[in-house]
Amino acid sequence: MYHATKWGIEGFVESVAQEAASFGIGVTIVEPGGARTEFRYGSAQTAELMPIYDKTPAHSFLRMLDPKNGLAPGDPARMAARIIESVDVEPAPLRMVLGSQGLEGTLATLRKRIADFEGQTELAASTDFPPGE
Repeated sequence: MYHATKWGIEGFVESVAQEAASFGIGVTIVEPGGARTEFRYGSAQTAELMPIYDKTPAHSFLRMLDPKNGLAPGDPARMAARIIESVDVEPAPLRMVLGSQGLEGTLATLRKRIADFEGQTELAASTDFPPGE
């Protein structure tokens, strides 16, 4: 549900950005990668998972919270500084990816989406009116 909520908010903000632009208002979606925060390495509380969740995204999330599996590369102070600095950027970027890990994941996801769409070229064209009609 966490990622589904983020996805919904992202779509909402994209729509608001288009409407607000005509009034000279910029909107930015901040997309941070992993950061070394107390939330990630101390205060996050999770329920004990049932074995059925082994090798699912739920377990991946738990592994991410364990510092024995490597610390997040993101520096929260530097991330906050970039967010504050972005207020003066004209035009405001629609998206601001923070952290090399975040950018790497974002690019990998986008490449996969592009490949999926390109694989549908024939299907997409098959629903057009034939040329000349």
